[in-house]
Amino acid sequence: MLTVREVAEELAVCRATVYALLERGELERVWVGRSIRIPAASLEALLARGRR
Repeated sequence: MLTVREVAEELAVCRATVYALLERGELERVWVGRSIRIPAASLEALLARGRR
């Protein structure tokens, strides 16, 4: 499980871009209390789609 900040760093984008990806459903989110976490598999799937 990754934080929004970790995903932003991995994608080399700002956190707002990660939130936009979450809103569009391009990344899966899991709520842990009041915090958002992104499964690593969801990030890997997004990266795989971008490589096609």
